[in-house]
Amino acid sequence: MTLAAKLAPHLPLLRRYARALTGTQRDGDTYVRAALEAIVSAPQDFPSDVDERLALYRTFHVIWASSNIDVDSEQPGASDFERAAHQRLAAITPLSRQALLLTAMEGFSHEDVGYLIDLDPDGVSGLVKEAMDEIGRQTRTRVLIIEDEPIIGMDLDSIVRDLGHDVTGIAVTRDEAVALAIESQPGLVLADIQLADDSSGIDAVKEILSRFTVPVIFITAFPERLLTGERPEPTFLITKPFQRSTVSAAIAQALFFNSTAAMQ
Repeated sequence: MTLAAKLAPHLPLLRRYARALTGTQRDGDTYVRAALEAIVSAPQDFPSDVDERLALYRTFHVIWASSNIDVDSEQPGASDFERAAHQRLAAITPLSRQALLLTAMEGFSHEDVGYLIDLDPDGVSGLVKEAMDEIGRQTRTRVLIIEDEPIIGMDLDSIVRDLGHDVTGIAVTRDEAVALAIESQPGLVLADIQLADDSSGIDAVKEILSRFTVPVIFITAFPERLLTGERPEPTFLITKPFQRSTVSAAIAQALFFNSTAAMQ
């Protein structure tokens, strides 16, 4: 099997991670593309003493740490979220963001993260705590949950409230989700993509976003439906079954990159 074939299954998740790390699909894809170009230009330098996924992320992090790639969010057409992302990135160190996302969202062990960012496991633990403390200083927001499975909906409700946010409601259909969103104007939406009446959470989110701007986290058992390589793609995507820590990290990151989520 060629190296390209071995890396292909890991690219969608690396792109997801890069988007969450940078705050935008454009910026994340820029770094992923640079990492792939580095591998193509010098395949002999690609790590061979670890598995392909860990080696791919390691190459990405070398590029992230050393590159001067232009990811200026002030260029024409940049969204409010993109501008907010770059403003807020200055408030938390890159290593802390990386440690948090790599452990809570990507599922790497502290030992693996240490390999990726050149730290010992205790150092990784300290960075994760630092990131969560910084993000935890943000103001509360209102969260709309779009989920048709009652147990999962209750679990998400518990996670959101434990983080100090309010839940405006749990919608189980597209129409209910849109109606609740219009009524409550949430600061964050957690959305499944397959709903009770065979309606689509994706369609619900599209309708909501056509009315007002709000960050969205998709939570789905079918990530391949959204990680297609076509635009637009969600910046924040969680795969079922999920860990509470994964959802908490995604919520914190989504609000970290959003300047409009504060509770009025």
